[in-house]
Amino acid sequence: MSFNRKRILQIVIACLLLGGLIYFFFFNHMGIKLTHSNMRQLSEHLRALGWPGKIIGMALVFFQTFFPFIPFVIVAGTNVAIFGIKVGFLVNYVMSCLGAIASFYFARYYGHAWVEKKLERFPLVKQFSTRMEKQGFLYVFLGRLIPILPSSAINFAAGLTRMRFTHFLWGTLLGKLPIIYLESMIAHDLFHFRQYKGRLLMLLAIFVGLMLIGNVVKKVLTSKSK
Repeated sequence: MSFNRKRILQIVIACLLLGGLIYFFFFNHMGIKLTHSNMRQLSEHLRALGWPGKIIGMALVFFQTFFPFIPFVIVAGTNVAIFGIKVGFLVNYVMSCLGAIASFYFARYYGHAWVEKKLERFPLVKQFSTRMEKQGFLYVFLGRLIPILPSSAINFAAGLTRMRFTHFLWGTLLGKLPIIYLESMIAHDLFHFRQYKGRLLMLLAIFVGLMLIGNVVKKVLTSKSK
C-alpha cells in the first residue's frame, strides 16, 4: 500500500472514530446522560447560590485558562446555563481573555522555571515559540483558532518569548472570539439537544474540522523542526 493510500486510510478511520464518538455522546441516550450530568449538576449548584454562584462561574473560566482542570466546554456550558447564551458567551470570552493575559504576564515576569517545566510536556512548543517570536500576532491567532496546542501552553509559551504584548493581545482577542462562541453554542445546544440536534451536529462538524486542520498543522511544524 502506497504512502498516500495509508494516509487516506488513517484519515478515514479517524473520521469514523470521531463520528462514532460524536454519535454516542451527543445522540445516544446513554451518552447524552453521561455528557450532560457534569454540566447540569455544576450549573444547578452554582445557580442555587445566587450571585456568589455567578462569580464562581466567572472565576472558573479565568482559572481554567491557567490550569485546564475541567474541559472548557463544561465550564462554558455552566455559564451559559447560569447567564443565558448571550451573557454567558460574553462571560466566557472576557474571562478567558483575562486569564490568557494573566498567564502571559505570569510566565514573563514571575514563573519562568515553573512554566518551562510545565511546557516540557509539549514537544511542539519550542518550534511554535520560535515562530511566535517572528510573527507573534499570526501564530497566536492561529493557535487560538485551531487546536495546535492547548490554550494554556500558548499563553505560557508566548510569555517566555520576546514577542510584543500587543501582538499577543490582538491575536488572543481575535482568535478566541470565534472559537469561544462555537464552544458556548455547542454547550448551549447540549442542554437543549432535542430542539437543536441539527445545529449541534453542524457545530460539532466545524469543531472536528478545526481539530483535523490543527493536526495537519502540527505535522507540518514537526516535520520542519526535524
